[in-house]
Amino acid sequence: MPETNPLSSSVSSSATPFAAEVPSDLARLSEAIGALPPEHAANLIPLLERVVESTGRRRRILSLVQDALGQLRLDMKYLMFDLEATRRERDAFQQKLNECSDSAEGDDA
Repeated sequence: MPETNPLSSSVSSSATPFAAEVPSDLARLSEAIGALPPEHAANLIPLLERVVESTGRRRRILSLVQDALGQLRLDMKYLMFDLEATRRERDAFQQKLNECSDSAEGDDA
């Protein structure tokens, strides 16, 4: 009886890019299930496939969250730059206003 890897069939049939990147523990579990008698392996293969799918889903979610955090960090940098530029502009206008009011008071005296 040839030893089959139940994970290889679920991996090859899956269209997700993460399916090929299963953790080594799951790969070893798949090999162990493949070594079991067919009647026992048949009960465990659907469970293993669900675990592989959920692992892939978690990886996709983690990747999305990491991308979102990266974008948030970039947005925060832009906002901080904009805030600093706005403060510099405000300070420059405030200084010009003070200079204009000082010169106007000097002309009146």
